[in-house]
Amino acid sequence: MKMTNYRLQNEMENINPNNQNWFKDFVRQVLESDKPYYAKADYIGLSIQEIKNKIDYLSSDITEMSAIKKTLTTAKAKALEATASVLEEYGIDRLDGTSISSITITPSKTKSKETFKIINKKELISLGYFTVSVDEQSVKDAMSTIEGMNEVDKYVKVGVSTEEVPARIKVNAKRGNSNNQATELLNLVEAA
Repeated sequence: MKMTNYRLQNEMENINPNNQNWFKDFVRQVLESDKPYYAKADYIGLSIQEIKNKIDYLSSDITEMSAIKKTLTTAKAKALEATASVLEEYGIDRLDGTSISSITITPSKTKSKETFKIINKKELISLGYFTVSVDEQSVKDAMSTIEGMNEVDKYVKVGVSTEEVPARIKVNAKRGNSNNQATELLNLVEAA
């Protein structure tokens, strides 16, 4: 992973979601600079790709750390049980320490948990213990045919909702391109 961030990348990482004017002004400065157009495009695109790389790197680390945490949690629980078992073998119910106060054995116990399992659904339904709900997928499927639409149309309201999605840029990476060239271009823009 790259250790230094370029200025545009820093600006992107610290963008204020409620006020993007500072960032927009910085992008304008990049676009209005004397650098070649391809260097400007690479500077913007590679800065976004570096953020994506950080996100991917962190996602991978989070997955790995979650697995390690699960393993360590299980190992700790098993170690506590095994140590308690060995201490009980020796008839020890308490060990005093100097760095820790003491180690004590908690006695084994039985937990009760309520379970619920229906063994005769048909009889419970006949007694009135059931709910009825509309199968929305079947209604949508019926709306795709003329016969079905005529049947359910008066019971359904169909509408269209819209959501404004702001314009975004997409960084299209070149295939087989060396990162050394990208770093040189970013250095070229940064040097300004």
